[in-house]
Amino acid sequence: MIPESRIARAVIILTLVIVMGIVGYMTIENWSFLDSLYMTVITVTTVGFREVKELSTSGKIFTIFLVIFGVGGAFYTLTAIMSYVVEGEFRGTLWRRRMENKIKNMHNHFVLCGYDRVGREVAERFKKEGVKFVVVDRDKAAINKAEEEDCLYVLGDASNDSVLKEAGIEKARGIVVATGDDAENILITLSARSLRPDIFVVARSSSMETEPKLRKVGADRVISPHTIGGRRMAYLALRPASVELVDMLIGGMGEEDLLLEDIQVDEKSPLANSTVVQCNQYGESVRLLAIKKINGAIIAPPPPDAIIEVGDKLIVIGTRQQLRSLEGGAC
Repeated sequence: MIPESRIARAVIILTLVIVMGIVGYMTIENWSFLDSLYMTVITVTTVGFREVKELSTSGKIFTIFLVIFGVGGAFYTLTAIMSYVVEGEFRGTLWRRRMENKIKNMHNHFVLCGYDRVGREVAERFKKEGVKFVVVDRDKAAINKAEEEDCLYVLGDASNDSVLKEAGIEKARGIVVATGDDAENILITLSARSLRPDIFVVARSSSMETEPKLRKVGADRVISPHTIGGRRMAYLALRPASVELVDMLIGGMGEEDLLLEDIQVDEKSPLANSTVVQCNQYGESVRLLAIKKINGAIIAPPPPDAIIEVGDKLIVIGTRQQLRSLEGGAC
C-alpha cells in the first residue's frame, strides 16, 4: 500500500472511532457533545485524566471497548504518519545519492543553467534528441519542476565554480546559459570559461546591449529569444516552405527522417585529408553541404576536389542511420 493511501485509511479509522465514542457517551450516559468529545479524546489518547462524570456500568463497558479500538486506531494513525515521513526522507536521500552518482559518471553532456520557459524548451529538445544534460538553478521552484520532469539537477548558483563542478562541467560537452537575468548569464559564462577554456558556451541575452558583453567574456554563441522569434516570424511570412524544411532537417526524430548535422573531423577520422567526393562515397548517400574551416571560414557548397582537414567541421545531411555510420568514423 502506498504511504498516502495508508495515511488516508488511518485517518478515516481514527475519525470513525472518535465519532463512535461521542455517539456512545451521548447515548449511554446522556452527556453533552463537548463532554462526550472530551471523554473520547482522553480515552483514545490514554492520557489518564479523570472521567468527566461518574460512569454507569454500561458506560464502563463501552469505555473498555473504546480503549481497545481507540488506542489501536490512534497507534495505527501515528505509525502511518511516521512511516510516511521516514520513508519519504529515505526515498529523497536515496534519490539524491543516485542522482549525484549519475552526474559524477556523466561525460560529454550539457550543463543547462536556468530552468524557466526557455530552459525547459532546451531540456525538451535535449530529451527528444537523446542528449544527456544536468539542470542548474538556484530557484527551488524551478528545481522542483525539473525533478517532476525527471531531469538530473543541481540546486545552487551556477556562477559559483563549485556548483558548476558538481554539475560535471569538467567533463561536459558544452554549457547552455539560459537564465532570464543578463548579469547572471555574464557571470556564469565567465565562470564556465575560466573552468573550461575549451568548452562550447551558448548564452541567452535579453537585450542587444548584453550580446557583445557575453561574447567578450567567452560565449561562443549568443541567442536572443526575442530577436529569434521576430526573425522566425518574418521568415515564415516570406519563405514558409524553406523554414518548414529547415525545421524538419533539424528536428527529425525517425530513423528515416532527414537530418542536418555537424560532424567534427579529428586525427583518427578516416575522412581526414580526403576529398568531398570521397566523403560522400564513405557516408552512404550522406551529402556534404558545407565545410567550416578551423579559421571560421565556411565553404558552401564545397567543390568536389576540396580537401577535408583535421579540425574541420562538416555540415551534412542524411538519415539518422546514415549519419550514425559517418559520425562513427569521423569522431
